[in-house]
Amino acid sequence: MAPRIPFDPILCVVAFHHARGPEVETWIGVEEGTDPATENDWSLLPFMALADGAHSATEDFSYFSLRQAPKPERQASSLFGISCTRQLDSTELINRPADVTRSSVQKAVVAIIDSPQFFGQLKERLSIVTKAWFSQRDFTDITILQDFQESLAKSFKDQEDERDQFFGLSLREMIHEFKHQTLVLFKCLLLQPKMLFFGSHCERLCMMQFSLISLIPGLIRNLQDCADPALNNYEENLVMPTSLKTSERASLLSYVGLPLQIFSKGSLFGPYTPLQQLDILADDDTKSYVVGSTNSILLAQKDRYSDILINLDEDTIVISSQTLRNALQLTVPDRRWIDFLTQTVNDTWDETNPGRPKTLGYAGSEEFIRLQFEEYLLALLSSVKYRQYVEARKDDSKSLLTDVEGDPANEFGNEWIKAWMKTENYRIFNKFTDSHIFDIVEPNHPCTGGLSIEDVQRRLASQVAELHLDERFNSTREVVGKHLATGQAKVSTAFNNVWADIEAMRQAQAQRAAERKAAGESQGATNGRVAGWKAPKAPDLTHAQASVQAAGQRAGAYLSSWGSWASEKRKTGWGRSSSGGSSPTVESKPRPDSLNALASSVPEAATATQVWPEEKEASEILAVSQATSEKKVQTTKPETVSAPPLETIPKVNGSTTAASPSTDMEDVKL
Repeated sequence: MAPRIPFDPILCVVAFHHARGPEVETWIGVEEGTDPATENDWSLLPFMALADGAHSATEDFSYFSLRQAPKPERQASSLFGISCTRQLDSTELINRPADVTRSSVQKAVVAIIDSPQFFGQLKERLSIVTKAWFSQRDFTDITILQDFQESLAKSFKDQEDERDQFFGLSLREMIHEFKHQTLVLFKCLLLQPKMLFFGSHCERLCMMQFSLISLIPGLIRNLQDCADPALNNYEENLVMPTSLKTSERASLLSYVGLPLQIFSKGSLFGPYTPLQQLDILADDDTKSYVVGSTNSILLAQKDRYSDILINLDEDTIVISSQTLRNALQLTVPDRRWIDFLTQTVNDTWDETNPGRPKTLGYAGSEEFIRLQFEEYLLALLSSVKYRQYVEARKDDSKSLLTDVEGDPANEFGNEWIKAWMKTENYRIFNKFTDSHIFDIVEPNHPCTGGLSIEDVQRRLASQVAELHLDERFNSTREVVGKHLATGQAKVSTAFNNVWADIEAMRQAQAQRAAERKAAGESQGATNGRVAGWKAPKAPDLTHAQASVQAAGQRAGAYLSSWGSWASEKRKTGWGRSSSGGSSPTVESKPRPDSLNALASSVPEAATATQVWPEEKEASEILAVSQATSEKKVQTTKPETVSAPPLETIPKVNGSTTAASPSTDMEDVKL
């Protein structure tokens, strides 16, 4: 392969103008009076440097690819940019330009180099320099940026590029997050479909893509054609190796056909692709690509712009093409291999430091994971070459390898093998690779063999682990316990409230009863009665007995007066005259005043519904006295006097008043 002409790193400053939008303010490290953006048609550079949503973060990074225009001394090639975006409150500026009208100033410092293999160390240095430049609060002073550009040119000039300098998202994190889907993404990358990555965080979005393509050994250092689907420099300058040094890893990888050129003619790699670049994705000459976007508009049009969508915000993979979905079905050996790798990572997982095993050992480390994928890929290439060898010698059984049974390529998935043999990277691999590489690398799957009990147990354990039952049960127990405690407190509070209400009602009723009793006693003492609507009180026995005794005394006085009168009349012969013609008129005996007093002295309380014996006798006496007072003494004849019969006088205190036996009532002339 022809050597590439070195490219000195350059810097530029991209700012967001309130009227013109993103634009390049200045270039650093270029000849005076030149504009690389104009010379290379980098009109989309400002949009690539200031990613959508970068304003929402204090610091953000964007990674992108640029096409370098050809010159007489060099071919067209790909360059790579990394931008560090920061913001500053406009009121803090020392020299505030007149065109700064917004409350904050947003700028990005962009570094452009010819290979992304140095992005790891470049990112850290760029972040420090950008932060220091913003701390000056004077963007007109770019001395610190000029010194930084000169240091980059010196440091990259003498660096060895034989060893891959990996960067990006930790492979441990990727496997821990995507598990067996990591192998699905890896095999999907080899089929060269239209892969679209989406995520709201631009840096993580780009890192995920670089981590995935770094699993193909040597690809990071051979991305010279990835910026434009029209470029095909890699294949044009590729030479088939004729020798092999087994002691040198680079010689071995080159002999077996690595790296597989995923981004050859018709392919595109854009870690961050703005919406202004969608026309390139929709172009008929763009057959495949791996791109990333932070704009959710593409989610609504995923069927148009992608065969497979990887949503990093939701950790989901959506395959739109049914053919691609069938080809990406993992075989039993595939699943056994990736389950082993996932289990190794999970067993050594450390939440505080995800990029390093908690045992600090080799198993589960980044190098361990890369070696496993390299072994898997070498076995895949060797198995495919062995299949071709067997098919070419069907009738010559003696030429077959004795330690290989059947077709080892089937263990990688027959549908996938058929789909891969239609891709551009397979065509280049088959064209520039020796047909007997299976003599160097054993043509067998790393986890060859049929389904076993161990596979089933491992699969069940993996699926149970993916359910996170322990976490769910713990959270469920916490939620149930919390709800039980809350419910118990509510029930206890409700019972306490009920008993409090009952006690308050009982006390209120007792208080009302006491108030009614006190009011009844007070009113009975004043007027001798209770309000008509209230229930009648029980009669006061002491008061009733006193009333009965008073009535009895008056009745006795009345009877005594009546008896005296009757005795006097008897002595006088009831007013008989000696003459027989007529009798003198007898005057009516007025009712004694004691009887009137008796009638008025009986209280109304004695007529209550409940009649006591003493009250009954008083009532009978009162009735007799009233009847006596109302009866008129009628005189029909002068000599006739009307008097009440003695038998009508009731008993008083158990005694009966009767006429004297010596009185002859028949002698009384009426």
